[in-house]
Amino acid sequence: MFLPEYQNIFTRVQVRTALDPGIEVENGDFERVGAPGVYSWLAGTIGNAQFGPIYLGFLGVASIITFTIGFTIIGFNMLASVNWNPFQFIRLLPWLALEPPAADQGFKLIPALDKGGWYPIAGAFITASVLLWWVRTYNRAKALGLGMHIPWAFAAAIWLYLVLGFIRPMLMGSWSEAVPFGLLPHLDWTTAFSIRYGNLYYNPFHALSIVFLYGSVMLFAMHGATILAVTRYGGERELEQITDRGTATERAALFWRWTMGWNATMESIHRWAWWFAILTPITGGIGILLTGTVVDNWYLWGIKHGIVPPYPNVFPAVVDPSTLPGALP
Repeated sequence: MFLPEYQNIFTRVQVRTALDPGIEVENGDFERVGAPGVYSWLAGTIGNAQFGPIYLGFLGVASIITFTIGFTIIGFNMLASVNWNPFQFIRLLPWLALEPPAADQGFKLIPALDKGGWYPIAGAFITASVLLWWVRTYNRAKALGLGMHIPWAFAAAIWLYLVLGFIRPMLMGSWSEAVPFGLLPHLDWTTAFSIRYGNLYYNPFHALSIVFLYGSVMLFAMHGATILAVTRYGGERELEQITDRGTATERAALFWRWTMGWNATMESIHRWAWWFAILTPITGGIGILLTGTVVDNWYLWGIKHGIVPPYPNVFPAVVDPSTLPGALP
């Protein structure tokens, strides 16, 4: 019988007891911020209803400071590009950008500020912020006795970021190959990048990246749907279900074995999703890194290796008008 009250999409039950300050911080630089925390109904719709406290420590504070500096540099350059007009800044914000230095500047450490020099400065602060936050995630995971799955997943995303904004421009010898800081301009860069190097769709590592991207989305959706479907049997208590399989696990496994002929376990599905997710930026970064450094035109590369059919000769050959009878000398 269909019981709609059990079809939960959001967390309907929000457990509220005494606020939990968390375990004691060992070898920490600072105390937690916002202790002991507050209850938030909105946060409770998607996760735990308690919001805070948060532990920043030295690395967290340093990461926030460096990010703020880099973000401010980008913002002021965008504001300067509209002649310091705040109304135009708000109106045109999606199209504004801090562009990298032009090709004639090469890969100077710090080009002239009026010729794009603010770009590597802002990039240095943003990169420092990201790396400091990575070290923070590593240290917090280690202090809590966690596996290193979170920091290494974060490192996969950092790899793609560094390839786009630093490693590949360095190998190409020009900051102009880097991605601009901006909302729509970085999408325009992606389109121009693909056209300039012969259509990125023929890049096999780009294809792998898309496979892992769509694959991880599908796996996460399948897993999320499965857990929501068996929450009436306690399926959201996944750790308990891993160590002591209950009716939720049995029903979830039986469903996928009936529909696919095969099922993952409550533990292995997370490994599948984790690998698919981190391989998305890893393979994407490899594809970007090879573009222009090893392969100049992915379409011609595809034709050479027999994976791309040549375009048919649909239109007649172009005739030079100067060769026609009666043409002026």
